[in-house]
Amino acid sequence: MNKHFIANRFNPGDLRKFFRLIVLILLILSFAFLLNTDFAFAQKSVNSNSFNPQAILANALQWIDSLGTVGAIAFIALYIIATVAFFPGSILTLGASVIFGAVWGSLYVFIGATLGATAAFFVGRYLARGWVASKIADNKKFAAIDQAVGREGLKIVLLTRLSPIFPFNLLNYAFGITGVSLKDYFIASVGMIPGNILYVYIGSFAGNLAIIGTEAQPTNPTLQWAIRILGLIATVAVTVYVTWIARKALEEQVNSN
Repeated sequence: MNKHFIANRFNPGDLRKFFRLIVLILLILSFAFLLNTDFAFAQKSVNSNSFNPQAILANALQWIDSLGTVGAIAFIALYIIATVAFFPGSILTLGASVIFGAVWGSLYVFIGATLGATAAFFVGRYLARGWVASKIADNKKFAAIDQAVGREGLKIVLLTRLSPIFPFNLLNYAFGITGVSLKDYFIASVGMIPGNILYVYIGSFAGNLAIIGTEAQPTNPTLQWAIRILGLIATVAVTVYVTWIARKALEEQVNSN
């Protein structure tokens, strides 16, 4: 099977069916997330003897809490490392308000998450982008989609940041291998603010680092549902928008031939 056959085997109709399937899958995941009563607050116990990223982060939070004024710098550095290393950032976000308070905790989480996401973006961009570009260079359809998504990168990244459905750590690397510009990617980080504030505020109900991320942690059902609904709306919006962009790019590419 040569590369020219691969480049032309998918016609616009096939790709439209593929996009519809992606839309359906994401909508199903969105509704599953919406109805998930456990959400992200009741995590597995952090007392496991096996390798447990949550246990590592929980211990790190205890250490940061003892540092005093330099704790903020250590927290931001930890958030960056956790993001790049694919460690779950939820426990850090929830613990931020216990250590720093809701206002400063939200600020430090935003700074750490933004810098960590940018670092992961650079890794994806410089380690994999060239390989991806070379693979789609001979496929005009996918190259057209990649360019179109790159042009609309700010809106797409912003919408995905508003939705907790999309895995934060994975997206950071994934956007690095797309045509999205660093400028659009960085600016779109503001989309993390609503979710960060809600998570930090919910973490303030714990009042004790020992119960952060455990089933004993108190939660607020109203805020949980607010995050779910916001995530559902953003997921539907970004799915429909990306599908529309891809379809438009395909039509333009076909008409230009």
